[in-house]
Amino acid sequence: MEEKNLGRILVIDDNEDVLFSAKMLLKKHAKEVVMEKNPKKIPFLMNNEEFDLILLDMNFSQDITSGQEGFYWLKEILSYDPNAVVVMITAFGDVEMAVKALKEGATDFVLKPWQNEKLIATLSAASKLRNSYKEVNQLKEVNRALNTQISSGKNIIQGESKTMLHLFNIINKVAKTDADILLLGENGTGKEVIARTIHERSSRADKVFVTVDMGAVTESLFESELFGHKKGAFTDAKEDRIGRIEAANGGTLFLDEIGNLSLAMQAKLLTVLQRREVIRVGTNKPVPVNVRLICATNMPLKEMVQRNEFRQDLLYRINTVELNLPPLRERLEDIPLFAEHFLAIYAQKYKQPVKKLSASGLERLKRYNWPGNVRELQHALERASIMSENRELDADDFFFLAETEPLAASPQLEANSLDLDEIEREAVQRALQKHDGNISKAAKELGLSRGALYRRLEKYEL
Repeated sequence: MEEKNLGRILVIDDNEDVLFSAKMLLKKHAKEVVMEKNPKKIPFLMNNEEFDLILLDMNFSQDITSGQEGFYWLKEILSYDPNAVVVMITAFGDVEMAVKALKEGATDFVLKPWQNEKLIATLSAASKLRNSYKEVNQLKEVNRALNTQISSGKNIIQGESKTMLHLFNIINKVAKTDADILLLGENGTGKEVIARTIHERSSRADKVFVTVDMGAVTESLFESELFGHKKGAFTDAKEDRIGRIEAANGGTLFLDEIGNLSLAMQAKLLTVLQRREVIRVGTNKPVPVNVRLICATNMPLKEMVQRNEFRQDLLYRINTVELNLPPLRERLEDIPLFAEHFLAIYAQKYKQPVKKLSASGLERLKRYNWPGNVRELQHALERASIMSENRELDADDFFFLAETEPLAASPQLEANSLDLDEIEREAVQRALQKHDGNISKAAKELGLSRGALYRRLEKYEL
């Protein structure tokens, strides 16, 4: 049995005998052969399907010998897919017409009646060219996605506490699988670090890791950002662009702050995850994708399901394995490890000797409540390492933590209240009061994006 390595082929010719002969020959070598007599259907075909190779006649009934119709439709095909591989066919070809076809964007040129072996050889070469186009475009888009995610310092997963050792054990088990994972925990607990660790320990480690901050994606740009778009699909779509999901194909897709999605966006995301294919804005062509999905949120998704704020079917889809990350205040014994790691990073970054924590400095850090968790600890260590002229950081070097000690709870919030909405509303309100209504500073304090904070303000009518 011959290997069908030519993919999907579209043959456009108004001669039924030619179409029949082409199909009988090519079906042995192609995955699918689509035949079309009427060239006016080219726009519909190009907008709704994807072809690896296109065989295009140069002369149709309106113009038998000049080839002008063929050149017109060649231009139309390339307007829909600039990387289309088109082989022109004609019974009246000559060198001049062949050269013109190549200048206009055709990949090659064959004469009717063709020699079967020569036609297959021509299409095989054209198929390799098509594959190279795909690889180059995919690499460009992956690099574009990666460039938006390069961070200045690489975090690592740390911990010797019992809760973290238990978490490490689970991570080692699930990382080897392709199970979808939901990471739950307060802001700053290191959900992205855990996600990257899972990726690096998986069979997809040599593939791309793509992060999407769902809290920063507006509803109007949701489909374009995640699914991609075709040039001209909307005003600012000046070129074809693949979405983040397609860019993560073969690797890991990390959707942070997934609890911030509206119900409409949740429905669109669920459809893509179930079908494992995306459709770029402006086309109807489904593009298959294979990604390992990791989601994260600090929001109570199960309670949101009960309030009809989060789709139950989407929750089932994303939490094959659920991991809860403990806040830093519940694993204070891990602070020395974090301090050693971050201080080594800042010594290299600021070209200074490696600083260490004194006993008083460590005790000061352990007495603090860390509402911003590991992220806040990192920033505190960076600030202290910059400002202190000593090799050891003591309690006085962290004087500024007193300014961010948790404020007294509002009398409106009962001391024993465990309602997460009430707690979150109180935290947002206190952050706004502390920073005199400055949204940027309040969002940074809470570990949120500005967009995510605005949504909470609207939710709690603040």
